[in-house]
Amino acid sequence: MPQRPPASIAVVGAGVGGCALVASLRRGGWSGPISLWESGRGPGGRTATRRSRRDAGLRIDHGAPLFNINGPAPALLEPLLAGGVIEPWREPRARLDAAGHLHREDSRDPFRAGALYRGVGGMDGLCAGLLALASGVEAHYGVLVCHLAVTPGGGWQLFDRERQLLGEADWLVLAGTLLAHPRSRLLLAWDTVPLKEAAQSLDDPELQHALAALASLRSEARSNLLLVAEGLDAEIWRRCPFRLLRFDAAAEQRWRLSRLSIQPLADGRVAVVAHSSAIFAAEHLSVYGSRSSIARQLGLMPQQQEEMAVIEALSEALQDALADWLEPGLVGRGERQLMRWGAAFPREPGLPEDLLLCRQSQVGFCGDYVAGVGFGRVEGALRSGEGLAAALLKGVQGEPPSPSGSASVAG
Repeated sequence: MPQRPPASIAVVGAGVGGCALVASLRRGGWSGPISLWESGRGPGGRTATRRSRRDAGLRIDHGAPLFNINGPAPALLEPLLAGGVIEPWREPRARLDAAGHLHREDSRDPFRAGALYRGVGGMDGLCAGLLALASGVEAHYGVLVCHLAVTPGGGWQLFDRERQLLGEADWLVLAGTLLAHPRSRLLLAWDTVPLKEAAQSLDDPELQHALAALASLRSEARSNLLLVAEGLDAEIWRRCPFRLLRFDAAAEQRWRLSRLSIQPLADGRVAVVAHSSAIFAAEHLSVYGSRSSIARQLGLMPQQQEEMAVIEALSEALQDALADWLEPGLVGRGERQLMRWGAAFPREPGLPEDLLLCRQSQVGFCGDYVAGVGFGRVEGALRSGEGLAAALLKGVQGEPPSPSGSASVAG
């Protein structure tokens, strides 16, 4: 009897969790086809780097400017360090109080405790390095998966906004919550939650449990101000006594800012990223930013007036908060953009680890929203990708797949 081909997997989301998953699968010997689907311009997720085709020197780490590891290192950390795609992070960091005074940063911030690392040449180097450890992955960028369906054989089909087939695979992995969380209906004006709609044809209590747990998850948004300074203005930013600044609770309430990252560029310019507070972002959740890839894919019209109002509000707050280090009007002189980060920080309790894999439905989950060590951070995404890969390799690899077909196909 001829041997059936190894099972195929479609991974939706090329953030750290999805990229860690495919790297771990390949390193563990998974031989089946793997396809990766990402709405952004490239891999990265919360570690994405904004670049420009017209400006080769521009690089803005607009999400996480670094990541930290607490406790035993994930298995993928060593090959990433050995490959030179990440490096230890040793820049100065500080905390700002409501009176505008600086304090030395301490270990109370869960995002800055333990060993600190950053991507070499940009934080997107982390995911690029993970994918370099995973040979033969079929990656699709700039593609928004909007609908899901179960095949008669038990596999999965992925569709775009117009319900045109994008691809299919035996197993489906969501490396993010958008396709399974009710917030997709609010943020993207969808009629249904894609995975919940598709799961109606399945009799799988475990998947229903996972969907209920996912629906209960909450996350905080962020409205991020991105600016690029050059010349003398860039020099002023360089002279600030910190590269990372955290606003404590009282300072965050006063200025409605939570974090600041100063990123010197190789050509002398400086990129600056200011993260709003969760409350500010919730008040402006409908303002995407004119360069949002999802907004373009959904055909949403630019909101120039609303966008500029948010940019000005964040600029004024940043100028006021850093009055001791910046000359008047400095923030407003830079080239400014807005980026809305819809699910920046998941809130506890997260998806229970025992729901990572729903074997009957052939669905898996990974990302920083999974409970466990590193929850809500890059570390958690790394660990969840490794954990899901281990479960798949143990329970699926070598078993005959369902007769749903094999490799993902481009539409």
